[in-house]
Amino acid sequence: MFRFVLMPVFLGFASMAHAQMAPSSSEVAAYQGLHQAAHHGDVEAIQRLTASGADVNSRDRRGRTPAHVAAFASQDEALQALAEAGVDMNALENQAYDVVTIAAVANDPELMALALELGNDPGLTTSPYDGTALIAAAHLGHVGIVRRLIDAGAPLDHINNLHWTALMEAVVLGDGGPDHQNVVRLLVDAGADKTITDGDHVTPLEHAKANNYTEIVEMLEQRK
Repeated sequence: MFRFVLMPVFLGFASMAHAQMAPSSSEVAAYQGLHQAAHHGDVEAIQRLTASGADVNSRDRRGRTPAHVAAFASQDEALQALAEAGVDMNALENQAYDVVTIAAVANDPELMALALELGNDPGLTTSPYDGTALIAAAHLGHVGIVRRLIDAGAPLDHINNLHWTALMEAVVLGDGGPDHQNVVRLLVDAGADKTITDGDHVTPLEHAKANNYTEIVEMLEQRK
C-alpha cells in the first residue's frame, strides 16, 4: 500500500541531491581571475589576486563564489587560500548549496573536514528543497560523510520542504543496502527522531516495512 503511494514521489525526487550544477566546461573556459584560479587550484594566483584587491566573494552567473568553484573541483588548497583571504564559507550559490553540501554530495570527506574546519556551518539550510548537507548525505548513503556531520553537530531532525528528515530520506530514497543501513544506524544511535512522519503521516518504520527493508525494520524496531 505505502509503496504504491510512494513511487511517484520517488521517481520525482530520487536524484534531487544531484540537482547541484558544477561549472560546465564552457563556464570554466570563460572563467578569469579568482574563479579561474580556484578551479585550477592555483594558490599563488589566489594570493596574488586577493592581495591586489580582487573580490574574494565575487560570483559567476550562477551565483558561485570562488569557494564554490574550488569545492566543485575538489581543490582543497585553493579553498584554504580563499578562506585565509576572507571568503564567506557560508555563502550559498543560486541553488542554495554551500561548500559542505557540495562535499556531502561528492562524498569527499577531506573537503568536508576542511570546510568544517574553515567555519562552514554544518547546519545551514541548503538546496532548493530547504534541506541540509546531512539530508543529502543520508539520501545518497554516504556513511563517512554522515558520521562527520553528526560529529560536527548537524541537526538530526531538520525537515525539508518535502517533509522529510535525514532518516526519512535514508529509508525512502535509499536502496535498503549496507550503506543506507549504516546511515540509519548512525542517525538512530545519534538520537534522530524515528517518529517524525512524512507529509502523508507515514513513519520511517512503515516505509521500511513497505519496501521490505528487513534489516532497517529490525534496526528501527530494536533501537530506542
